[in-house]
Amino acid sequence: MYDGVYSEKVIDHFTNPRNVGEIEDADGVGTVGNAKCGDIMRIYLDIDHETQIIKDCKFKTFGCGAAVATSSMATEMVKGKTIQEALKVTNKAVMEALDGLPQVKIHCSLLAEEAVHAALWDYAERNGIKIDGLKRPKKDVHDGEE
Repeated sequence: MYDGVYSEKVIDHFTNPRNVGEIEDADGVGTVGNAKCGDIMRIYLDIDHETQIIKDCKFKTFGCGAAVATSSMATEMVKGKTIQEALKVTNKAVMEALDGLPQVKIHCSLLAEEAVHAALWDYAERNGIKIDGLKRPKKDVHDGEE
């Protein structure tokens, strides 16, 4: 039905999303949105405080198929990684892992990156720590645009 528009990986992660749900008593929760398209993404992290490894990652997303697919892929990419490795999961990395996104859906991969960063920010704030390389996340990926 989306022949040529969405890759097989995008369709797979939309129709069979991984890590859907929430983590009770999560160590970090990040919520970001996109006012222009209405997508809202929330990422939950369970982090081992000693090793700084993300033991579990779940998401809840309200949005289009690409938003669900990028959320699913991002959670797969950060699970089992250290906080520093998770910071390297960029929107470009998510898009590459999904074999690309249509131009009009690239903002979904930005949402996934920002949601992970927002959850890490929340973790850092709750624990009074600084994570090198982590900047305060945007609540809306279009903040600062005209």
